[in-house]
Amino acid sequence: MNVFGLHTFAIAPVWDLDLIEPQMERLKELGIGLLEIPLLRPEEIDTKQTRAFAERQGIELIPSLGLPRALDVVERPDEALAFLEPAFGVCEAVGSTALGGVTYGTIGKTSGRAPTTAEIDGMCRFLGRAAKAAKAHGLKLGIEPCNRYETHLINRGIDAAKIIERVGAGNVFIHLDTYHMHIEEESFAAGFAAAAPFLGYVHVSEANRGVPGRGMLNWRACMKAIADIGYRGAITLESMNHVDVDIAGGLAVWRPVAEDPRDVIEVGLPFLRDAARHAGLTLG
Repeated sequence: MNVFGLHTFAIAPVWDLDLIEPQMERLKELGIGLLEIPLLRPEEIDTKQTRAFAERQGIELIPSLGLPRALDVVERPDEALAFLEPAFGVCEAVGSTALGGVTYGTIGKTSGRAPTTAEIDGMCRFLGRAAKAAKAHGLKLGIEPCNRYETHLINRGIDAAKIIERVGAGNVFIHLDTYHMHIEEESFAAGFAAAAPFLGYVHVSEANRGVPGRGMLNWRACMKAIADIGYRGAITLESMNHVDVDIAGGLAVWRPVAEDPRDVIEVGLPFLRDAARHAGLTLG
């Protein structure tokens, strides 16, 4: 069985328990056992309240983030590490075991060229230091390959695997996202196979970030590829139904991703569970 997760952008633009908790009964009926916290501004998270909520609801939590645009992991790694430190503290305080997302760069920030040797070298040095800092908090650190329009640093599963091999830290994992894979990978089978040795987290997201099953993503091929590698980690729906202004620009989200936002949950979650079942996977 794979834990079935939901990125809370599907139901709220920020981590707001007054909005989220009233929806938990229905989400658990649909199989959700994990919530992903968008950790855009770590200082805004009430960690005691959040941990109590998770314990009360019996769910797992995993925060994720993309580094702010002002940071540069190559030229000014100390500043980026200083931003991550309180994020790691939040993860530990809410009872999570990992931090995922674009922890190696900024969503929406590209050079328009292939990464240089200096950029790769600097990013690897930074990730080595970040992994060590995460380990001090008892955490794993995820790196999420993103499409070429959002970053030029890590785009495919194989790119992430090579970075992890080079960094050599045992607590760094790959965080794949089917939205990005749909753009960058030759196939879901190839992408998941390349990432398999280090795969620790999966976002399932429709090709238009909307309602799963109502876009162009090949869900049969996607779920089969996940099943074929024997992946047993979390599978989390990410839909940009409600997006905080600090990240909307980087994601190029300027219009609703679904005509009826409720369909992301009421149609999308059952669709994903059914697609997974046909591939031999059980979500939730």
